[in-house]
Amino acid sequence: MESTGGPYLNTAAVTSPVGIARLLQMTFGCTTFSLVAHQGGFSAAYGTFCMFVWTFCFAITVFIITCEFTHLHSCLSLSWGNFTAAFAMLATLMSVTAAVIYPLYFVQVGCYPIGCEVRDFRIAASVFAGLLFVAYAAEVFLTRAKPGQVTSYMATISGLLKIVQAFVACIIFGALVNDSQYGKYVATQWCVAVYSFCFVVTVVVVAFSVTGKTALLWFPFERSVVIYTFGAVLLYMSAAVIWPVFCFDSKYGSPQRPSLCAKGKCPWDSQLVIAIFTYVNLLLYVLDLAYSQRIRFVSHL
Repeated sequence: MESTGGPYLNTAAVTSPVGIARLLQMTFGCTTFSLVAHQGGFSAAYGTFCMFVWTFCFAITVFIITCEFTHLHSCLSLSWGNFTAAFAMLATLMSVTAAVIYPLYFVQVGCYPIGCEVRDFRIAASVFAGLLFVAYAAEVFLTRAKPGQVTSYMATISGLLKIVQAFVACIIFGALVNDSQYGKYVATQWCVAVYSFCFVVTVVVVAFSVTGKTALLWFPFERSVVIYTFGAVLLYMSAAVIWPVFCFDSKYGSPQRPSLCAKGKCPWDSQLVIAIFTYVNLLLYVLDLAYSQRIRFVSHL
């Protein structure tokens, strides 16, 4: 009689601590966007972004649970450990952003003019959005690399930081396109080139790790990543000096917010956001460089 080669279903996918966290993610995500779609409502770009986050994270979580429960992930040309670690970190960042944006723009204390029922649905959706963030953060905490543990690169601090760096860069790009006037000077255009180059290379590093193709490269991937991270630190240091000078120095820009600047359409506000997140990403790349000295890459997990 032919051997079955083991059980067809992996019950640990839903009974382990990580599996339970994913089931909670699926439950909270479905509840959140159902409440919003049924009665809470959403509008404009902010509401659309929140709904995209909840539905996207829900769909990928269902896909991950299904693949692990049925062992289908072994048929995919992915480094499964890298893929799930990268998605958990990304979902954590996206869900916390939506958990802040939705109540900020859609929840109010009084019933007028939306009505008490709609207000209650929006409050409930906000609560479940917060729980969704906690569930994804719990998975990141449970799956992160422990000292001395052999694990996938994206589960290490350095790998997780790559996702955060790319996410912060997306925030910078959002502020850049919001009338930031970065085209006024060559120096600020250099800063945009720095943000773009570092974002693209970081995404490429994540993509190679997730697809498990690092072993096929003709150059040492791990050494190249460390060298790139060092270069990114230097590039972001230049942007951290140049951008504030050409935006907030009185010779080139405005040290204070112009009094006649319209709320939500003020270039100075966008420039301030970019400056803040430039320093955030600089710190992230410095931390990444420090942690990269303590890890060894494992591409096949």
